[in-house]
Amino acid sequence: MEKYPMNPVRTLAGLVLLALAADVSLHGSEATPPVAASPLVELKNGDTFNLTATIVKRTLAGHEARMLAYNGTIPGPTIKVTQGAEITIHFTNQTDIPTTLHSHGVRLDNRYDGVPGDSQKPVAVGESFDYKIKFPDAGVFWYHPHVREDYAQPLGLYGNYLVEPISPGYWVPVNQQVPLMVGDLLLENGEIAPSGPVADHALMGRFGNTMLANGSDHYTLAVKPGEVVRFYLTNVASTRVFNLAIPGVKLKRVGGDNGRYERETWVDRILLAPSERTVVDVLFDAPGTFPLQHVTPQHTYTIGTINVAGAKAEVSYAAQFQQLRVNREVTAELDRFRPQFDRPADQSLRLTMTMAGMTGGMGMGGGMMGADADKIEWEDTMAMMNQMATAGNIQWKIVDTATGKSGMDIAWRFKVGDLVKIKIFNDPASMHAMQHPIHFHGQRFLVLTTNGVRNDNLVWKDTALIQKGDTVEILVAMENPGLWMAHCHIPEHLESGMMFNFRVN
Repeated sequence: MEKYPMNPVRTLAGLVLLALAADVSLHGSEATPPVAASPLVELKNGDTFNLTATIVKRTLAGHEARMLAYNGTIPGPTIKVTQGAEITIHFTNQTDIPTTLHSHGVRLDNRYDGVPGDSQKPVAVGESFDYKIKFPDAGVFWYHPHVREDYAQPLGLYGNYLVEPISPGYWVPVNQQVPLMVGDLLLENGEIAPSGPVADHALMGRFGNTMLANGSDHYTLAVKPGEVVRFYLTNVASTRVFNLAIPGVKLKRVGGDNGRYERETWVDRILLAPSERTVVDVLFDAPGTFPLQHVTPQHTYTIGTINVAGAKAEVSYAAQFQQLRVNREVTAELDRFRPQFDRPADQSLRLTMTMAGMTGGMGMGGGMMGADADKIEWEDTMAMMNQMATAGNIQWKIVDTATGKSGMDIAWRFKVGDLVKIKIFNDPASMHAMQHPIHFHGQRFLVLTTNGVRNDNLVWKDTALIQKGDTVEILVAMENPGLWMAHCHIPEHLESGMMFNFRVN
């Protein structure tokens, strides 16, 4: 089977993007429809839903911009299903590049995973493809392209799945359930910064300078006093790690990527890497205006506003909110995996990078480009250098430390039912060390330790943030057969080689 190409737009999509590079930031034409509000679509087992990727226009920072959307909305429709359901998404591509639909975190059949070369051919402009999607897990998941994500995803191609649990009492009751996708977008002189025929900003990933919540740079939410709101948070940014806070209220973290935590906890902030999800309950007890903030060591950004006003909520869930539940069912489910926690790792990976053909002092070695002490890069501090770095002169690497092989030369093979312990080391001595959100397709895993410290509150994950210099151990439950991808979820790193395939038979 053909391997996923490092730059998957070498033919038709490459030709399209060569022309597109000078046009992507142009204002929408009169024929381009404006973006619409994102709806909630409830589907039953066996239903078929038509989803079309299109070109739209919307106003950002006072300027009209040309963007991409699913069914004309950014985010795309929130698709709500019941755990165990299977639906068909009849997907049609009416954008300007070939694309696919990847159902992120959903343990579906391999042929519907949306990875070119692994599970399907890209859907050409004007063509359609039927995705049959099963939802074995409760929680919040999302869909996005898996061709040139660095271009298509920031422009608006993303949406959530909400999978309602079949177990009674899985979540406590709340007054509102709010899917909230946070991201950013890079604007230059009021226009969306153009994309070229290969991924640029490949050193650090493309940081945006305009913060977005549900695709808007002026997000607002109306809440009644006394309401408990459940936020299903998803980070759809290319590279920005969000550190979310709502000053003046208590945050209760109840769920993560693929379901509930072993126990609920009070938190001040939610750290969210690209592609990660967190489920958090918030009680808005009194009237007022509450900012949704992204807090970094240097800056505090307000990315939305929650307005609490009007008559008090008729039904109060404040008493349930004040209790921190212990989810014994989750702990019991994980008990069969615990004997595997302390054994040596089966596989070991190292995250690093190399450069070629860079000029102007850009080829510094010995970790000099990442000499700061912070484990997370919160901003693009080397904008010119980052812009010049492309998938052609940067090679981000995932290295199998046992064999020395990297990227697509890694050839891991497993059997259904294997429990694989993997140690991942983010080498601080690499030419530019920074954080990497590592995502495994088709499976779920537990984060066991970070730098030898045991994680004492487990949740099923599909993405783990490996901060600079850290060593993280995960236990992957290989339960889903097929040829799958693992990669850094910074698309500029993915397209610069930070990926590999593994097979489960």
